Amino acid sequence: MRPLDGITIVALEHVIAAPFATRQLADLGARVIKIERPGAGDFARHYDERAKGMSSHFAWVNRSKESLTLDLKQDAALSILKKLLQTADVFVQNLAPGAAVRMGLSPEALQAINPQLIYCNLSGYGEDGPYRDKKAYDLLIQSEAGLLSITGTPDEPSKAGISIADIAAGMYTYTNIMAALLLRQKTGKGSVIDVSMLEALGEWMGYAMYYSTDGASPPPRTGATHATIYPYGPFQAGDGKTIMLGLQNEREWELFCEKVLDQPALAKDPRFEKNFKRNENRIELQQIILDRFASLTSEQVITKLDAAQIANASLNDMHQFWDHEQLKARQRWVSVDSPRGQMPALLPPGLNNAYQYRMDKIPSVGEHTVAILKELGYSDSEIANLRQMQSI
Repeated sequence: MRPLDGITIVALEHVIAAPFATRQLADLGARVIKIERPGAGDFARHYDERAKGMSSHFAWVNRSKESLTLDLKQDAALSILKKLLQTADVFVQNLAPGAAVRMGLSPEALQAINPQLIYCNLSGYGEDGPYRDKKAYDLLIQSEAGLLSITGTPDEPSKAGISIADIAAGMYTYTNIMAALLLRQKTGKGSVIDVSMLEALGEWMGYAMYYSTDGASPPPRTGATHATIYPYGPFQAGDGKTIMLGLQNEREWELFCEKVLDQPALAKDPRFEKNFKRNENRIELQQIILDRFASLTSEQVITKLDAAQIANASLNDMHQFWDHEQLKARQRWVSVDSPRGQMPALLPPGLNNAYQYRMDKIPSVGEHTVAILKELGYSDSEIANLRQMQSI
């Protein structure tokens, strides 16, 4: 038995944030019915064809779901959705603010017919406020939340290489729904959730915000190094390969000087004896480190760092991550089915000895439409009529 076995989620979702949230609910056993447009489906299906002919984004966040196609501009299709929601546990939607209400899908209307329904809005800026109707893509939220101001080099800001605002919003949608399900067990009633991408990513900006308290200067953009801790970041070895390392305290700094740099006296150098001094004099210290590493291969540097118990990592690309020995050793890879055959997939983070994650097929557009309609009581002739009207 999985934690969410028996829970039904109806998701009027697209792109990343909401699909990521509902996929995690599906991982835990929930039945997720994904509403898609007839024909094309979720437009994230067509971002690229890198995953065996499928979109990499879509393949990532849509396994273990059922695809139901509905043209919600038509009353017949809207009636099907409302019928589904009469018995659903959770409704998730990330349409433009106000769009669901205009279709008659307000929380008040749906909870009137299903008082236990958990209704979740996910949007860029929230359901009210002056930014309510602004379009909100991941890069724009990274910018509004200040992430770009502290990410990149001194000369140029850089966005995160993944859709971090979408992912943050998806995580908080997921956790808010889990909390709402627990609350419903106590009250017997549903609730309404409002998740904003700006507020989700804003939570993750906490250190940078507090570092800038009372008008203090914010963390500078420092590329792959840390803005306030040094040495912490990339350093090149003599064979041209890059090693990431990080020191967190003075004990590690002394070990680094003694066992890695072979310069124990450097630990007491007035320029470097405290972290804030190393940070202030990082250009000088960087040159000392690079000069020492230039005589060593990357393997030798890592051996020295490990011996000194200094945290370090290889600068892997995606191919090296696919083949990471730690993931293989922990048996984190499984296969899931898809319209294009078997696909590798990472198990969700976290191991629980009481259940196994659900890792089912990535659906094709409308793959489950007929089965769901029959489950709702529609006859073959009614389904044929709906197809003729292009409602499904």
